[in-house]
Amino acid sequence: MLDTDLDDIHPLFAGAPSTTEFKKLRKRIVRQTREAIEQYGMIERGSRWLVCLSGGKDSYTLLAVLYELKWRGLLPVDLLACNLDQGQPGFPSTVLPKFLEDMGVPHRVEYQDTYSVVKEKVPAGRTYCALCSRLRRGNLYRIAREEGCSAVVLGHHRDDILETFFMNLFHGGRLATMPPKLVNEEGDLFVYRPLAHVAEADCEKFAKSLNYPIIPCDLCGSQDGLQRQQVKQILDQWEKNSPGRRQVMFRALTNVRPSHMLDPKLFDFAGLALGNAKIDQISEDIPKLR
Repeated sequence: MLDTDLDDIHPLFAGAPSTTEFKKLRKRIVRQTREAIEQYGMIERGSRWLVCLSGGKDSYTLLAVLYELKWRGLLPVDLLACNLDQGQPGFPSTVLPKFLEDMGVPHRVEYQDTYSVVKEKVPAGRTYCALCSRLRRGNLYRIAREEGCSAVVLGHHRDDILETFFMNLFHGGRLATMPPKLVNEEGDLFVYRPLAHVAEADCEKFAKSLNYPIIPCDLCGSQDGLQRQQVKQILDQWEKNSPGRRQVMFRALTNVRPSHMLDPKLFDFAGLALGNAKIDQISEDIPKLR
């Protein structure tokens, strides 16, 4: 266990910068995470969450912020950190276990060589991400059940959600993204993304400021030119040309007007008649469609 000052809330924050800039960053991330948790109804008092750690900046940020919310009495749930070592070449398997031990964080580390499965099943030249993700998710669901957890908690942030939206738009022909809260196909576990409102750049600044041992995300040898990287470059250019564009686009995902889209499954266009429609009152549209 690391030695901390009396004012430190947890070893995860040991050595935190005392600068005004970092204090504002920390406060912003905590506020945005709390907002997402409350807005999407993630809290079940007394439940247990499996907090998934990859060793990247996002999952470290997630873990630290959840512990701060617990310390503040705003997150009455039990937290179990979990890392799934998927057998990727060069993965430093001792980094996360040592970090979690030093931080005094309850955790489970499990080894499952899904990398070899992916290498065997995916044709040469194709990306590994889709199959790798499915295998990882299946193992995490299993671990959550074994540990008595009601939710699998992931570190996806605002930019991940935006990128997924545009990938579905450009390549999938649908308007969809990663929701902050969903129920798995079996119907027995929640999947939460408490960092849904947090910018990737803020996660990076936060993790670097606290000197967390970041594990790079390219250990599996993923090919350059992936669709997600292409989308990220497009968004980066838009943000460069018009600062704040990402936040505007993200806000649009929370402000959907079914009556102003083209999907007849979401709005009764056929039943629309003169004199009885208030199509701009979205709060009235949505309940009718459920």
